Amino acid sequence: MEKFWTVYVIRFVTINFLLSVVIASFLYSGGNIFEPDQIGYSFTKNYLSDLGGYKSRSGEVNFLSSFIFNTSMLFYAGSGIGFLFVPNLFKDNKKIYRLACAGSFFFFIGSFFFVGVGLTPHDLYLDLHGHFAKNAFRLLVPASILYVIVLFKSTVHNKYALITLGYLIFTFAYVMYQIFAEDAMKSPAALMESVTIQKLIAIISTISIFSLTYAFSSKLSERK
Repeated sequence: MEKFWTVYVIRFVTINFLLSVVIASFLYSGGNIFEPDQIGYSFTKNYLSDLGGYKSRSGEVNFLSSFIFNTSMLFYAGSGIGFLFVPNLFKDNKKIYRLACAGSFFFFIGSFFFVGVGLTPHDLYLDLHGHFAKNAFRLLVPASILYVIVLFKSTVHNKYALITLGYLIFTFAYVMYQIFAEDAMKSPAALMESVTIQKLIAIISTISIFSLTYAFSSKLSERK
């Protein structure tokens, strides 16, 4: 049961997200904030959230793209539940176990904020959508801090802690960018900057979470 939730489910959610983004991008009707007549999806001019809109930026119905993308976001509930099982892997050390519980709490809440992104298409529930999208990453900062400590202090290989530390640095930098510098509506160039950074952090986040499953798997193997 623990391997199912801490390894297989989390891996499925991350891989499914990447595949869903690729498929949904091919099905996107077109348009971006500044160019409603743009053909198809642009990885430097369209946010990921554009894939989940009820209508595309061109004004056309965006059913297939939104269904695939938003469904992939709903699967993050499974990832959140999976992290609730992770502290059990560190029960051999009470201090590490408590830190893992705290970290998993933030991962759990953050995962359900990603679910919220899928339930609130940006063109129907803009304020709620923005709330979920921004705070999902902010919740992952304390989650990552706690798991960096957990992994460094545990018996798993330090490479997983270093990967998580790198993820923490990038996520924290992205949150600071959102708060102090991001202004996509200023110009097409500002939009491209914002969109590109979002894509990079999404890729880094997905790879980092996927890599954690190998740390969890190695911890499970210690029991044998």
